[in-house]
Amino acid sequence: MNKSVLIIFAFIFYSTGVQSQKSEDQEAIKKMCGCFEVTFNFAETFNYSKDSLYKPSKTKTEKALEWAQLVKENKNLISIQHLLQVGNPSSPHIIKHWRQDWVYQNQNFYTYNGDNTWIYENKSKNDVKKEWSQKVYQVDDSPRYEGTGRWIHLNGKSYWESTTDAPLPRREYTKRSDYNVTVRGNRHEITDYGWVHDQDNKKVIREADKQDYILAHEKGYNTYVRVPDSKCKAAKEWWLSNTSKWKTVRSKWAKVYARRKTLSLKKKVKNKPLYKHLFSDKVSQEEEIGEIIESFIKN
Repeated sequence: MNKSVLIIFAFIFYSTGVQSQKSEDQEAIKKMCGCFEVTFNFAETFNYSKDSLYKPSKTKTEKALEWAQLVKENKNLISIQHLLQVGNPSSPHIIKHWRQDWVYQNQNFYTYNGDNTWIYENKSKNDVKKEWSQKVYQVDDSPRYEGTGRWIHLNGKSYWESTTDAPLPRREYTKRSDYNVTVRGNRHEITDYGWVHDQDNKKVIREADKQDYILAHEKGYNTYVRVPDSKCKAAKEWWLSNTSKWKTVRSKWAKVYARRKTLSLKKKVKNKPLYKHLFSDKVSQEEEIGEIIESFIKN
């Protein structure tokens, strides 16, 4: 067998292996779609405060029904929108929740740095080879956090891990002002009953020209137990009715992210946060949506 034939066989073998791994990754990610009974668990485990009167956050456990809708899929992107379904089951209330975009070998990152500011960074191809970025967005599709890592499929387990900086979670920022960055250790694992979001977080005080100070550690353990899709019928219908508007919102944000420069956002405009502007039933036109989002951008 000549050298040229060996090279061709080696290339085919390598390409097949990469594609097989990527296909496994895609299958694992899409298993996070569907209807789930979710239990959110958070507990502050250790604190290092110098304040003798320091009070840790209360342990929090909440349950909810959540629909995870596949929004978009191509060979390098899987986008999933989460919707909470709460209240009376016969007439539930739907809350647009977080969104996660999984991007293969993504090089463009917006990393949180405190003070509602995300620093743009372009990583090299080698830095993200065979990795998937999980880009997490707020309820109004503004940035939240993103991390990158490889999906691992081993001994019957499929999981992905990453550590990245993030804003304070909603359960904290209305109650805490003694720290300003959450360093999130995220692990997503697919299980026989659904999936688990396992977190090891640090509550960090970040100040210019100073070393980060870890105020406390936190454990998060959120279980997503799959139930029949029919239980999330109301959420599915809500998304069908509202998908056009939120496609317009995502399109505007995509143009903002394409500027590829540090992004700083105002917390309020006209005394209202961004989500309250965009959640209004009166706001639906592309031009108006664009103007609202632009009004929140500082730079």
